[in-house]
Amino acid sequence: MTAMVHPSAIVDEGAVIGAETRIWHFVHVCGGAVIGERCSLGQNVFVGNRARIGNGVKVQNNVSLYDDVILDDDVFCGPSAVFTNVVNPRAHVERKTEYRPTRVGRGASLGANCTIVCGATLGEYSFVGAGAVVTGDVPDFALVVGVPARHIGWMSAYGERLQLPLTGEANVQCPNDGSRYRLRGDRVTRELTDN
Repeated sequence: MTAMVHPSAIVDEGAVIGAETRIWHFVHVCGGAVIGERCSLGQNVFVGNRARIGNGVKVQNNVSLYDDVILDDDVFCGPSAVFTNVVNPRAHVERKTEYRPTRVGRGASLGANCTIVCGATLGEYSFVGAGAVVTGDVPDFALVVGVPARHIGWMSAYGERLQLPLTGEANVQCPNDGSRYRLRGDRVTRELTDN
C-alpha cells in the first residue's frame, strides 16, 4: 500500500515517504526529507530537508521537524511539541552552518507543548512530560518533567511508571507486559527474555 497524502498537503519532489504512511491536512514535507513506513503526520506538520523519521512514528498536529532532527522508530510527538536547531538565533545573523542535531530514540514519547532544545539526545523509551523544556540529554527509559526538565523517574517500554529510585541498584518488572528492568547507577536497561 502506498502512502496516503491529503490533497491540501504539500510534498516536495524528492521526499521519500514509506508505505502506509498518512500525511494529513496542510502538512509540508520538504524535498530532502525521509519518512519511514506506517507513520502518521497530523495537521499542520512541517518536515525539513534534513529531517529523518523512522517507521511507526506518530507526529501530532502543529509540530515542526526542522533540519537535523532525527526521530527513530516508534516515536510519539504530542501536539505542538517544539524542536529547535540553533542555540542562539538572530534574524540578522546567518547560522545555517551551526545547526545542532537532535535525536529522539526508539519508542520515546514527547508530551504536548514540550520543547526540545537542539543538540539533545533523548534515549530509547524516554518520556518527556507535557510542557517540559529539555535542555540536555535524557537517558533511556527516563521520565523528565518541568522547566527546565528534570529527571523524576523511570518508564517502561509499555509506557508505565517503574517503581525504581533515581539511582542505585534495583530490579523491577513492568506490571503490564512482564518485562524486567535493571537499575545500575543512574541507568536503566531492559532485560530481554525468550517468551
